[in-house]
Amino acid sequence: MNRINQCLENLAQQGRKALVPYIVTGDPSLEATLATLHALVEQGADILELGVPFSDPTAEGPVIQRAHERALANNTSLRDALDIVKQFRERDGDTPIVLMGYTNPIERMGYSTFVENATAAGVDGVLTVDLPPEEATEFTAQLRDAEIENIFLITPTTTIERQKMIVSLAGGYIYYVSLKGVTGAGHLDIDSVKEKLLEIKSLTDLPVCVGFGIKDGESASAVAKISEGAVVGSVLVNKMAEAAESTSDINEIASAVSAIINDMRQAIDNS
Repeated sequence: MNRINQCLENLAQQGRKALVPYIVTGDPSLEATLATLHALVEQGADILELGVPFSDPTAEGPVIQRAHERALANNTSLRDALDIVKQFRERDGDTPIVLMGYTNPIERMGYSTFVENATAAGVDGVLTVDLPPEEATEFTAQLRDAEIENIFLITPTTTIERQKMIVSLAGGYIYYVSLKGVTGAGHLDIDSVKEKLLEIKSLTDLPVCVGFGIKDGESASAVAKISEGAVVGSVLVNKMAEAAESTSDINEIASAVSAIINDMRQAIDNS
């Protein structure tokens, strides 16, 4: 069984919710990325989302856009992200990793080559932000053959018809974008999120993890009460940048970022 499915199944049996942090490969360095991934797991992360730097990350807010820019200034590539996963697997064979990014780097590598390399590295899921479901059938089939889950976004404005198309292709979990706009924007409206989750749940048995607008233990706990998990991005990426400005010690950077996950883990588990 794919690690994502096993993880979410285990959590459900325990009555617990997933905590899914996101950081960007190569920001501030590849070494800091790897150290932080391990630290996030040690502090309570269940699934890791690893951003692949791209020159035009249209779904991201300013914080994550700047992280992509810094990573690209370090010449970080999709191959580097795959290599980080491979290195991570030398110490951790259990924690699921999702590569999150945009279509262009995968197209440049070639879909078949990407799937082969992702399998060899130990990738469990792929979330391609700008790949519409209408164009995802063949790629999804290749991923399924490799037992890699294709994870899709659903937003507050996604129609029922489009949701049906998405859930027919999706695996692992649905990533529900709780806010209109880009990452890091706005404030959570839990009642609106809950209403949309009921709609999604009427169409699929897949777990739903909620992201965008989760900034602290309180918001993570609120989301976890109504979904299968909370996805956390901008607050971690921002802390990564702040820590890197004050120290070059990768372990100190990792510790500063993972402390946020520790607080969220406690808030979710104690709620």
